[in-house]
Amino acid sequence: MGDQNNSPQFLRDIIISFILAGSDTTSSALTWFFWILSSRPDVEQKIFAELETIRKKAHKEIGEMYSFDELRDMHYLQAALSETLRLYPPVPVDSRTCRNDDVLPDGTFIGKSWLVTYHTHAMGRMESIWGKDYGEFSPERWLKNGVCKTESPFRFLIFHAGPRMCLGKDMAYIQMKSIAAAVIEKFEVEMVEKKKSPKHLLSLTLRMENGLQVMIKKRDRGLSI
Repeated sequence: MGDQNNSPQFLRDIIISFILAGSDTTSSALTWFFWILSSRPDVEQKIFAELETIRKKAHKEIGEMYSFDELRDMHYLQAALSETLRLYPPVPVDSRTCRNDDVLPDGTFIGKSWLVTYHTHAMGRMESIWGKDYGEFSPERWLKNGVCKTESPFRFLIFHAGPRMCLGKDMAYIQMKSIAAAVIEKFEVEMVEKKKSPKHLLSLTLRMENGLQVMIKKRDRGLSI
């Protein structure tokens, strides 16, 4: 992207890819995020407290847009979003084509032009990768001294890894944090069917059957949980 010789057509195609690839995936992630928050008021309270601290420090009113620097300071919110992506990846199964013969670290041979499929949904729930609490929703696993740490992309494959890693990773987090912050600050999101777990629709993206039915209520003051 830093190559000054990139043509306008190349840059146009990159921007179109950002928009098309980022719409369904971001909406999928936020749908699961708000569903999880509905049963984790403790997590919502911590996010709200973080937003309030950043907003007051920046002397902003509720509803004002946050700057990029302010969005980057939302470490707990990013940790909660990353934990959502771990358990409910927008693209649950993906594939890559091997360019040359190769051998994986465990000795498995991969031939040239072979299609290699990996299951990000399963990888996010493996004890060997995430520990014994792999099934728990714990944003704290992403935090070190209050700062959201960067996980190895080869463990957290949501945005792929290697030289062809997703170009829209930072943009995705900015979009998700902006939307989540705007909603949580102003509204309470309640599930219509609180005791019912949604069914997965496995397609190109991980969606909910019939979507997520919610009730939106304006937040009067503070965090009502």
